[in-house]
Amino acid sequence: MRILLTNDDGIYAPGLSVLEEIARQFSDDIWICAPSEEQSGAGHSLTLNSPVRLRQHDERRFSVSGTPTDSVMMALREVMDAPPDLVLSGVNRGANLGDDITYSGTVSAAIEGALAGVRSIALSQVYSREGMGDDVPFGAALAWGAKIIAPLLNAPFADRTLVNVNFPALPADQVKGIRVVRQGFHDYSRGSVVEGRDPRGYRYFWFGLHPIEHTLDHGTDLEAIDEGYVSVTPLQLDLTNHSVLGEFADRFGK
Repeated sequence: MRILLTNDDGIYAPGLSVLEEIARQFSDDIWICAPSEEQSGAGHSLTLNSPVRLRQHDERRFSVSGTPTDSVMMALREVMDAPPDLVLSGVNRGANLGDDITYSGTVSAAIEGALAGVRSIALSQVYSREGMGDDVPFGAALAWGAKIIAPLLNAPFADRTLVNVNFPALPADQVKGIRVVRQGFHDYSRGSVVEGRDPRGYRYFWFGLHPIEHTLDHGTDLEAIDEGYVSVTPLQLDLTNHSVLGEFADRFGK
């Protein structure tokens, strides 16, 4: 089995090494193509206004001066001599839960794999406020990653679908199990913007990382993580609200 690994934290991210260790439990035919620098929050963006540069680090390890989507596209079109059987994206440093998936470069890399017709899985490690920076522990992802991937290798995947996986911020032996759940939703009305001033006196802004309010609706990824479970969420790329198609057609006299 041929596996392509990518991420949005960059080619040197610790989570990518964790992902490689997980992937090698299934195959030795491992290819890596990831952004040269961190691209968190890049979503499903493409680099269109500057050239994308490809760097080879060893026989099957490459980095791209662009986004996670760029990385998958370059891997499939320029790097690999044959398509992969599986795309794994991650292991992201931080959660990709609820509607955060629309911002996520990790999930978007898996989306690009799904668009290419390749079975694709995004994996993210939730962390506590004490585990920020380079101190994020990936023990839960490392211990549970293969347990999540194995049942999905032969599962039926419809076209343009992928799977989003999150590991709770717990030691591996404290994880309670696995839940297959739907996407939850955050309350972004309480998000924060942090203002400061640079040494020259000019204002700048950071989007804050303060906790976002959310309702732990039953059966969601947010609830599963909050209760100590690995969340597994099948996603589809059809964003159409089918329930109102007829109503809208009537309004436009169709």
